[in-house]
Amino acid sequence: MKKQYFLLLLPFLLMSGCEDMSRQMSGNPETNFDALWTILDRNYCFFGYKEIDWDAVYKEYNSRITSEMGSDALFNLMGEMLAELKDGHVNLTASHDVTRYWKWQDDYPANFDLSIQKHYLGKEDEYSRISGMWYKILEDNVGYIYYSSFTSDVGEGSLDQVLDRLAICKGLIIDVRNNGGGNLNNVEKITSRFFNERTLIGYISHKVGPGHADFSPLFPKYVESSDRVRYQKPVVVLANRGCYSATNEFVSIMKSAPGATVMGDKTGGGSGLPFSSELPNGWSVRFSASPMFNAGKEHIEFGVEPDIKVEMLQTDIEKNKDTIIEAAREFVKKQ
Repeated sequence: MKKQYFLLLLPFLLMSGCEDMSRQMSGNPETNFDALWTILDRNYCFFGYKEIDWDAVYKEYNSRITSEMGSDALFNLMGEMLAELKDGHVNLTASHDVTRYWKWQDDYPANFDLSIQKHYLGKEDEYSRISGMWYKILEDNVGYIYYSSFTSDVGEGSLDQVLDRLAICKGLIIDVRNNGGGNLNNVEKITSRFFNERTLIGYISHKVGPGHADFSPLFPKYVESSDRVRYQKPVVVLANRGCYSATNEFVSIMKSAPGATVMGDKTGGGSGLPFSSELPNGWSVRFSASPMFNAGKEHIEFGVEPDIKVEMLQTDIEKNKDTIIEAAREFVKKQ
C-alpha cells in the first residue's frame, strides 16, 4: 500500500520539479541575456548600416554576467548593451524601469527654447489651438504653426480650418522642433496638404530572414495629394535634433514638397519601424525592425539635413529672439 502511495505521488513531484526548473530558467541572467541578444541578432535592421559587430558585443557583455547578479544589475547591463546600437527606438522595459538612449539629441545644441517660442505665440488669447497645433499670424503677415507631437491626432476638418485662416499670409512656418514623433497617420494627413499630385517620397524594406543582410527589396512609398484644402504658398519647416521618429519622416517628406524649405538643424533620426518581443522573465524589448529611406534611397536613421542650416545665436537668445524663426520669416518675405 505504501508503494502504491509513493507511485501516485511521483508524477506530482516531477511536475512540481519541472515548474521550479522553469521558474529558475526564466529568471536566470544568462538565459535572459542570451534571449535578448538573439532577438536583436535575428531581427534588428541596422547592423550593416551602422557597422556593428554584434558578436563582439556579445563577448564583451556576456563576460560580465554572473549567476548571482540581481535583476537591477542585469537590467543595467542589458541597457548598456542596447546602447551600443545608438538607436532611440530601442528600449528594454521591466516593471521597475525602461532603458533609454538619448544621445541622438542630448549630444547636440538644442536650437530651441520654449520660453522664447512662447514669446512669438503671445498670451493665451493671442493664438489659436486645435488638434495639437498652436498657430497665429505674426506681425509681418507670416503664418506660424507649432506642432509639438505627432501623437496629437489631427482632424481633416481642423486642417481645413487652420490652412483657410492662414491663407491670407505671405507664407507659412511649420515648427516641429522638439517633436519626438508619434503616429505616422498624422504625418500622412499633414503632408498631403502640400502636394498637388501623388509623389514618391521614400522606400521601406523588411527583414525576411535571421541574417543581418536578409532584407526584402525596397518598396516605394508615396504621399497622396489631399482632395481638401491644399496650401500653395511658400512653406518653411523648422527642425532640430529633437525631431525624431515620425517627425524625422515628416521632415524627409517635406523636403520633396514643392515650395517647401527645411531650415534649422539636422533632425535626430529614427527611421526604423519599431517591433516588440518578450524575454523569458517577462521583460519586453522594442527595436527597429524595418528600415525606411528617403526618395533617393538613402538611410535617414541618423537624421535629415536641412536645406538651410541655421542655429540659435546666444546674442539673439539674450534678446528673447529665436534666430531660426527670424531667419524663416525673412526667407518667406523674400519669396
